[in-house]
Amino acid sequence: MVTSIPRRGGVHGKRQGKSRPRAALTKLLALPLVTAVIGVCTIVRADAETPEGNQAEVLELKVQNEQHATTDLGPTGPSLGDMEVYSGAMMKDGRRVGRGGGACQILYVKDGELTSQCLITIDLEHGSLAMQSLWASGTTSLTMAITGGTGIYKNARGTARYWDIATPNERLRADILH
Repeated sequence: MVTSIPRRGGVHGKRQGKSRPRAALTKLLALPLVTAVIGVCTIVRADAETPEGNQAEVLELKVQNEQHATTDLGPTGPSLGDMEVYSGAMMKDGRRVGRGGGACQILYVKDGELTSQCLITIDLEHGSLAMQSLWASGTTSLTMAITGGTGIYKNARGTARYWDIATPNERLRADILH
């Protein structure tokens, strides 16, 4: 027969009572601290896993629009599926350094609000860059994800930003990692 000897206090021989709320409070306060420490470790680790040898490149180009067409599907006027197609030259310091083009297709229409999916490819001397994004109509700027490319841009990623869209002052800044 096994006989158990009753202990005074809690699991570790400490008295219970006022320490229970303190233990609960300690656990409650420790959770955000542990979460913060894990978050910092994750950030440091993600940074450490970035492949070495990446090259960063910034392209700042003027866009010279040359061609534009609209395909109006369904009802007359902007509607689901309508598409804008465009192309033009990429300019740097007044000289042509490439060409590009793309299309935006309307994916959402409600109360005059239009959202399009845009795909753009630009072809430069050493390769091409592919970009995509959603665009809300009426805005004059667009931020796109760089999703890849060819040539020296074959593993490209980053962000491209267009300003003054469809005006003579349209320009592009691409922050590229490759």
